[in-house]
Amino acid sequence: MKAISNKSKIVFLSTFPPTQCGIATYTQDTIKGITDVFGKSIACEICELVKEPKENPTQAFTLNTNNREEYSKVAEEINDDESVKLVHIQHEFGLFGGNYGDHLLDFLNVIKKPVTFTFHTVLPNPNNELKTFVKLLLSYSNSVFVMTKRSEEILINDYNIPQDFITTISHGTHVVVYEAPETAKAKFGIEDRKVLSTFGLLGEGKNIETGLRSLRKIVEHTPNALYLIIGRTHPNLIIDGVDTYREKLEAIVNELDLHDNVRFINQYLETEELLSYLQATDIYLFTSKDPNQAVSGTFSYAMSCACPIVASKIPHTKEVLTEDSGILVDIGNEEQFAEAAIKLLSDENLREEMGKNAFRKTRACSWENIAIAHINTYKKLIEDATEIKFTYPPIELAHVKKMTTELGMIQFSKISVPDLSSGYTLDDNARALVALCMHYKLTEDKADLPYILIYLDFIERCQKPKGNFMNYVDENNREHIEQNAEVNLEDSNARGIWALGTVVSIRKILPEAIAKKASKCLLNSLKWAETIQSPRSIGFATKGLYLYHSAIPNLYVAAIINKLNAKLLYNYEVHATKDWKWFENYLTYGNGILPESMLYAYLVTNKPIYKKVALESLDFLISKTYKGDNFKVISNNGWYHKDSEPAEYGEQPIDVSYMIQTLNSFYSAFKTPEYKRLMKIAFNWFLGKNHLNQIMYNPVSGGGYDGLEKENVNLNQGAESTVCYLTARLIMENLKLSESKVIPLMKAKTDMAINS
Repeated sequence: MKAISNKSKIVFLSTFPPTQCGIATYTQDTIKGITDVFGKSIACEICELVKEPKENPTQAFTLNTNNREEYSKVAEEINDDESVKLVHIQHEFGLFGGNYGDHLLDFLNVIKKPVTFTFHTVLPNPNNELKTFVKLLLSYSNSVFVMTKRSEEILINDYNIPQDFITTISHGTHVVVYEAPETAKAKFGIEDRKVLSTFGLLGEGKNIETGLRSLRKIVEHTPNALYLIIGRTHPNLIIDGVDTYREKLEAIVNELDLHDNVRFINQYLETEELLSYLQATDIYLFTSKDPNQAVSGTFSYAMSCACPIVASKIPHTKEVLTEDSGILVDIGNEEQFAEAAIKLLSDENLREEMGKNAFRKTRACSWENIAIAHINTYKKLIEDATEIKFTYPPIELAHVKKMTTELGMIQFSKISVPDLSSGYTLDDNARALVALCMHYKLTEDKADLPYILIYLDFIERCQKPKGNFMNYVDENNREHIEQNAEVNLEDSNARGIWALGTVVSIRKILPEAIAKKASKCLLNSLKWAETIQSPRSIGFATKGLYLYHSAIPNLYVAAIINKLNAKLLYNYEVHATKDWKWFENYLTYGNGILPESMLYAYLVTNKPIYKKVALESLDFLISKTYKGDNFKVISNNGWYHKDSEPAEYGEQPIDVSYMIQTLNSFYSAFKTPEYKRLMKIAFNWFLGKNHLNQIMYNPVSGGGYDGLEKENVNLNQGAESTVCYLTARLIMENLKLSESKVIPLMKAKTDMAINS
C-alpha cells in the first residue's frame, strides 16, 4: 500500500512527456498550472498511458493500454492509495485499446475513486454505437471537461448529456510578457524579415503544403517573407527512419523555388523557445484540414503570443477567431491564405491591433486560470478533501524594474510596455519607494538600493521650498504647471510623506546617506503637513509620520499626528451613525487608510477614543467588503454611498492592497487572528478568488493588472497596480514567514511539556 500523503492527490490518466503528442503536453501544462496555483494543498500524479511495458517507470502509475489485464490492475493500485481523491482521464479514442477504446471500461468498472474526463475529441452526428459508448463512459462519472462551446453543444444535442455534467474551459495558454515582433526577432537574427510561422508535430492533418503553396504568391508581394515551419514530424509517421511527409514538403519547396523563404526548424522545442518564435511572428498560418477538429493547442498558443492569424475554418477557430484578431479562410484554399496574408502584410497597424486583440482574448485562458477552473469543478467531485488553498507565486520585480528609468517609475503601461509619454508622478514613485523598502527589509538584496535611491531622488526633486511637493514630471524631465496645479494634490503629497517615513523606519539597514536624505525631506515637510485637511491625505501622512516617530521619537511629529487625527475624528463624529460608522457619507478608494490612521494616532497618544474609532470603523469597512470567504472591492463606478446600493464591478488592485496593509497594521497591534484570516481572503482576490476567477497579476514579470471589470481583466500593467500587487505580496510573505517561525516554536513548547 502506498504511503498516505497529507495532500489530496489527483491522478491523471494520460500520455506524458517525453512522449511527443498534444495530449501529453496538455496534461503536463495542466498539472503545472494546478501545482503553481494550488500546490500547497493538491498533488498531481500521472498514470502514464504507454503502448508497451516500461522497464523503469518514472510516474506513480503506468498503464500499458495494449495489455487488457492492466486496466483493472492499475485501478486497484489507485484504489489502494487513500490520498487519491479524484481520477482525471484525458480521453481520446485512439489512446485506449478495443473498439472506440472500450478497454477503458475495464478500468472504470474497478476504480472506486470519483472520475472526471477531458474529451479532446467530440465527434458530431454519432452513429448509435458511438453515442451509446460515450453515454456509457459518462455514466461512470457526472463530469466532463470540453474546450469549446461547440463541443458542449454537440454533447448536449447529439449525445443527450445533461448540461450540468459539462465544464467548458478554453485550451490553456502560457503567460508571456507582451512584446512587438520586431523586438522578438532580434533573438533569432531575423529583424529584416517578415515572418510567417506554423508549429506543431507535423503530419498530413497539419496541411503545411497549403501554407507553402500560398507562400509563392505572398513572396511576389513581400520578397523578404520568411515562413518558419517549426516542429518535428509526428514520431508515428517516421517508419524505418524515413520521414515521408517532410520529404514531401521539401519537394514542394524545391518545386516552387522557395529555399530563401522557408526555414524548417526540425526540433521538438522547449516551451520558452517556442513562445519566443511565436512572439517573433508577424502572421501565424493555421492550415489544419480536419473539419471536425474540436480544439487546437497550436492555434491557442499563437493567439496568446499576440500573433495575428490566418486560419482554416474548424470548430475551434470559428468560435474564437473574430475579425478583430485574424482572418478565417476555407480549408485548403491557397488563394484565400495568400490574399489574407498579403492584406495583413500590407498594413502594420492592422497586424499590431489584431495581435494585441488576440493576446487579450487569451489571457483568461492562461494555465493559471485554467487551473482555477479545474479546481472549482474538482471541489464538487471530491469528498472529504483537505482544504484547497492557493499557493503564493514567487516575488518578482521584473516589471517594476522595467517600468523604472534613471528618473523614476513611469506612470502607465500599454499591456506590459512602459508608456514613456505618460510621464512620472509623485504618487507612483512614493508607492514604489515603499514597496522596494519592504522588499529590502525582507531580503537585504543590494540590487534594491539603486531603485530605492531613484525613487527617493524623485521625491526630493519634487519637493518645493515650503515643504510640499509637485506631483508630475513629463518624459523629458519637465514640470507641467497645469498638471501640478490641481486644487487637491494633498493625497499625492501625503503619500510622499508616507514613503519618506518608510525609508527612515529601516534606516539601520540602509546606507546612511539614503536615510539622512529621507529624514531631511520629511522634516522639511512638517510645516505643510500640519495644514492637511482631506481625510485620506491625513491617513497617508499619519502613516509616514508614525513610521518616522517609531524610528526617531519626536514630540513635534507626535503633536502633528494628534492634530491631524483630531480633524479626522471630527469627520467621524459628524458622519457616523448607528448603521454607518464612517468618516464620510460614502466609501470611495483607499478606505483602509482611515481606520489605520486612527490606529496610529492611538499608538502614539494612547487616547482611548482613537482606539474606539479605529476598531469601529474597521469593523464597518469589513462588513461592507467581505462576503463570507470573498473580498469585494468597492467599485469605482460611482462608489458606495450611504443609504444606497453599492455600485458593481470596476474593482482596482489599490483597494485590495490597502485593505491588506490596514489589516496587517491592526494584526501587528492587537494580534487578533481574525485580521490575519481576512488578509488571506483579500489577497486571494489577486490569485483568482474574484467574480471572473482570474489571476490579477502576470506570473512571469510580477506586473499587476490594472483592473477587474464586469467581463474582462484590464491587462495594462501600470505603476500603481504593479506596486500595489507587490506590496500586498510582500506583506503576505512576511505573514507566511512569521507563521513558519511560530509552528516550530509551538512544537518545541509541546515537546518540552511532554518531556517534563
